[in-house]
Amino acid sequence: MSFKVSPWEVKGCIDYKKLVKEFGIKPLGKLPEFFNRNLLFRRKIIFAHRDFNIILDTIKNKKKFVMMTGLMPSGKFHLGHMILAQQFIFYQKLGAKIYIAVADLEAYNARQKSLAELKKVAIEQYLINYIALGLSPKNVDFYFQSERSKDAKKSNAFYTLASNFSRYATFNEFKGVYGNITPGKMNASLLQASDMYHPQLPEFEGIIPTFIPVGVDQDPHIRLARGMANRNKDHKFIPIASTYHLFIPGLKGGGKMSSSDPSSFIAMTDSPEEVKRKINKYAFSGGKESTSEHRKKGGNPDIDVSFQYLKMFFEPDDKKLAEIERKYRSGEMLTSELKKILINKINTFLKQHQKNREKARKLVNSFIIQRR
Repeated sequence: MSFKVSPWEVKGCIDYKKLVKEFGIKPLGKLPEFFNRNLLFRRKIIFAHRDFNIILDTIKNKKKFVMMTGLMPSGKFHLGHMILAQQFIFYQKLGAKIYIAVADLEAYNARQKSLAELKKVAIEQYLINYIALGLSPKNVDFYFQSERSKDAKKSNAFYTLASNFSRYATFNEFKGVYGNITPGKMNASLLQASDMYHPQLPEFEGIIPTFIPVGVDQDPHIRLARGMANRNKDHKFIPIASTYHLFIPGLKGGGKMSSSDPSSFIAMTDSPEEVKRKINKYAFSGGKESTSEHRKKGGNPDIDVSFQYLKMFFEPDDKKLAEIERKYRSGEMLTSELKKILINKINTFLKQHQKNREKARKLVNSFIIQRR
């Protein structure tokens, strides 16, 4: 089946092996044992990388490193966003300095909203959920592209780097990544490259290993930034490392979860009734059309959204997950029963998470005040 993966669109049945070859990334090899305690690595949801060995060596030798990430304040925070939050919380516990860029300037051009509205979404929908999931204010630099820092030296260094990168990119490179070129897209690309590399400037951390966890659709941005940084004559940068995770499918299956379609995602603020309705109505099933056929032939958990959510988030016990998979494949478990398991687990998780969200509001200022 055909599929499409670009920074702007993900659709179809994704062939990840083909993407690994096309993008020139590498499958993740053997990792230190403590990585296996993390569900995302153990189940190969994080499946490929660029130069991640640099970060592994840094962790092994207990040296400092930066994990950089970004967010587009475009709508409600949902399960598709949580996979990234889980990763930077994991690396924060390993000692990483976390840089979180709010791409409000990019969103201003793409979403047709005011900067004030975008900042409110970034805090209400993203930062509060990050804190509720376990992000600590310690060793975090949470910033907006429109206001990098109140420290003039830092702010000037960030925007100067974005401007200087334009000297080391070609129009064909921009066109290859963005297709239809607009001034807004070119500006966004230069800001993204500065987001990725400015932690290595002397005004920030200095030369330091830096990496970015992303969905594989974002790799073209990383390739473009790495190319510009490699040709930059003003600074010597360590190439950005990266890891790539599987797409979180939308409720209707295929592609990835999208903020633009409320029926395709579970939001962190959804009520128990909303979760039940969405899963029962929209969650794509790998089961057969009739109960008798399903009992006879079994279901396909590889395409069943409910099973995929259990695998990626909500069933941490490998033995229990394997038993659910066995029962579903054999036909012993029906789709309705599988959905019921997922609904209960999501609602149990969200009940506690929504309590944590209210507590998190008290910590917002401790993240914002750090923007010196």
